[in-house]
Amino acid sequence: MKDFPEKLKYLNRRQFLTKSSLGLGAAAISMIGNPNRLLSSPPNSSIKGILGNPHFAPKVKRVVYLFQSGGPSQFETFDFKPMLDTMHGEELPDSVRKGQRLTGMSTDQSSFPLVRSKFNFQQYGETGTWVSELMPHTSKIVDHLCFVHSMHTEAINHDPAITFFQTGHQLAGRPSIGAWLNYGLGSDNEDLPSFVVMVSKNGSGQPLYARLWGNGFLSSRHQGVQFRAGADPVLYLNPPPGLDDHDRAQVLNYLEQLHELHYDSWGDPEIHSRIAQYEMAYRMQMSVPEVTDVSSEPESVFEMYGEDSRDPGTYAANCLLARRLLERDVKFVQLYHQGWDQHSNLPNEIQSQANKTDQASAALVMDLKQRGLLEDTLVIWGGEFGRTNYSQGKLTSANYGRDHHPRCFTIWMAGAGVKPGFHYGTTDEFGYNITENPVDVHDFHATLLHLLGIDHTRLTYKHQGRRYRLTDVFGHVVKGILL
Repeated sequence: MKDFPEKLKYLNRRQFLTKSSLGLGAAAISMIGNPNRLLSSPPNSSIKGILGNPHFAPKVKRVVYLFQSGGPSQFETFDFKPMLDTMHGEELPDSVRKGQRLTGMSTDQSSFPLVRSKFNFQQYGETGTWVSELMPHTSKIVDHLCFVHSMHTEAINHDPAITFFQTGHQLAGRPSIGAWLNYGLGSDNEDLPSFVVMVSKNGSGQPLYARLWGNGFLSSRHQGVQFRAGADPVLYLNPPPGLDDHDRAQVLNYLEQLHELHYDSWGDPEIHSRIAQYEMAYRMQMSVPEVTDVSSEPESVFEMYGEDSRDPGTYAANCLLARRLLERDVKFVQLYHQGWDQHSNLPNEIQSQANKTDQASAALVMDLKQRGLLEDTLVIWGGEFGRTNYSQGKLTSANYGRDHHPRCFTIWMAGAGVKPGFHYGTTDEFGYNITENPVDVHDFHATLLHLLGIDHTRLTYKHQGRRYRLTDVFGHVVKGILL
């Protein structure tokens, strides 16, 4: 009893509420050990985030981000530059480059010959949008797309550039976009994660790291959950063979006791995150097999997405699975597809990537539209930077490569809140510099949050004495693309 006054001195309101909430976590674990109790409890319509509600009425309810890792060439896809046809093989004028930074892969070049695209462009849709022959399926939906031709970034190498796009900072350690959304807005489906990630199988190119969809300094409950191809879409979700319900209940009971001891010793709030993750894992044992089972999809859907959609783990199959997740109100779905880094042999390699992705990307937009989901879903397509207008390495009649170019590149968006059949931003006739309406990565993030009903300056988290946000201390909403 003599120690009680000393302990009471440290038991402030925050500590009391935090410790008391362990009882809720223990109750959650006890429900996991008793499936009947869990299933008989009334379901919640949503699990709110720290904001409780958006700052203002959102245009977007859910997002699917089709990230093309490696940096697709804008000159072979959506940015037609006749000047490159005219000046093919001539030197990039110094007045255009202006001594701007090159990567280490181009610094030893003594010549920077301009190179036209090997692929023909034509105009499509009522908007007369120029699209490469590489993208025959995307060309059919251009009137639904909002193109931003003036994206730019500070990063010139892959890892900082991808990290910048996914976390708002070039150095690792910050929360990813999906983690921020989960922290701020929570979930609209208590049986599936709010943030799901898929990476195309058999991908080659620049490596991708789990920190790209990580929680950074936020609670670990906000990190992305990766779905994989195969019998176990989510690793370690199902109990190992030979473990029956009784054994599992015992394990969870002991785990509860260990958590109580650990929390009493350290007061670590991350324990609550683990408890929440155990409960979600139990619910996912039933929900994940259902959402990943595409056997009920009609033949017409597989034909729409392409033959690869029958092969789990391919980009096309992941696009189809993304639609099924969005139907179930998963808030943020991130697809990564590697292989767009063509420093050499670009004509052959970019043709391969387009064949793998063009049909499924277009199909996802149209599938969402025909189901009425595009009205409150935002689709984003793009990479971490663009490619140079000059050839990296030797330029031949049949072959060339393009180096990284962060100063301007193209992305597109479709769906809720953005203008369909619209083009924003322009580049010079060489496709080297932005001439009108630049959009940087922070602007992109600020606009994305705005569409979801979030003021990007007000979604913050205090860490190590400073308040952080996805847009850091930058970013402006690009109102010109909004409806």
